[in-house]
Amino acid sequence: MGSVVGVMGNAGQSNYSASKAGLIGFTKSIAKEFGGRNVLCNYVAPGFVETAMTDALTDDQKKAFLNVIPLKRAATPVDISNVVSFLCSADASYLTGQVIHIDGGMVM
Repeated sequence: MGSVVGVMGNAGQSNYSASKAGLIGFTKSIAKEFGGRNVLCNYVAPGFVETAMTDALTDDQKKAFLNVIPLKRAATPVDISNVVSFLCSADASYLTGQVIHIDGGMVM
């Protein structure tokens, strides 16, 4: 699990962004190194998600986030868990080394 901030960066979050970007490189390296042993490794990158933490944001802050999301809504935890469930299933058996953005189109 990571964040779209690892791909796009964010002012005031250089340490957080750098750690998430490092996980992307780690994901790709693990996928290459262990793919021959049938080990899959993917990076799930959620965008703006409705949580207790984001509930604390002001209406103006939430509006600013939603303005850059083409679907004009935040993700729900279920949106994220649906993708993770897919990745844990046999349906994802040929998917490795990928960054999967769950962000309503925010980063594209």
